[in-house]
Amino acid sequence: MGTKGIPHPVTHDAQTICYPEFLIKVNDIIQIDLKTGNITDFIKFNAGNLCMVTGGANLGRVAMITDRERHPGSFDVAHVKDANGNSFAIQLSNNFVIGTDNGPWISLPRERVSASAFLRREEIGSQTEQCIK
Repeated sequence: MGTKGIPHPVTHDAQTICYPEFLIKVNDIIQIDLKTGNITDFIKFNAGNLCMVTGGANLGRVAMITDRERHPGSFDVAHVKDANGNSFAIQLSNNFVIGTDNGPWISLPRERVSASAFLRREEIGSQTEQCIK
């Protein structure tokens, strides 16, 4: 809520949209037409939607939201399950919805290699380079 009770979502690139649809709540994802600046579609933060982990030990993993726990006065927790069947819990603030069960709104690698696995490969590569030198 903004000044005088006017709702306004703020995007990651600092755009502010006044008077969005009343169905859009916190942690929902919106799609914006870049020419007009209007909201064309949105995804609710619900179980069954695809998400990407943006922080913590599971950074970069793509998974499906299975459950959401609300903890008043503390961090909310989302339970997710990745394509390999691994289930894990993350803070809600470390989660970013990227699509519905029909498919992601963004393009993903074919292998669905997580960013953390990619970073681990880089670390291993740099360690072997150091050993060679």
